[in-house]
Amino acid sequence: MTTTTVKTQTVTAPTEKLTEWQQQQRVIKWAHEHESEFPELKLLYHVPNERRCTPQQGRQLKLMGVRSGVPDLCLPVARTEFHGLYIEMKTRGGKVSENQRYWVENLTAQGYDCHVCYSWVDAVEVLQAYLTETI
Repeated sequence: MTTTTVKTQTVTAPTEKLTEWQQQQRVIKWAHEHESEFPELKLLYHVPNERRCTPQQGRQLKLMGVRSGVPDLCLPVARTEFHGLYIEMKTRGGKVSENQRYWVENLTAQGYDCHVCYSWVDAVEVLQAYLTETI
């Protein structure tokens, strides 16, 4: 079995303490504000894997294909040798789960660029670098 290193971004965000969903909302807000510069950002979407639901709803979602560990954000836009970009958002000090590591490693092996970002600023930097092909 081949082991792939999970790419992480250095935390460069302000010291402000934000939850993971607040960080992600800021990434999406930035993307909406920069769609004129990068029209491809209109394709950026969130993979809704986190959920609070009844056990019955959880079973239904699993039957519909929900998978644990899929990265939070997907940009299905090809660049250079990559088929698309996936970003897993974490809070500062957050840990990548085994399921998340599995997805990042396997998506990378399939030709996707995958990053774990610990701030919304870092995620924006990854998006900019990806879209300008400077990754």
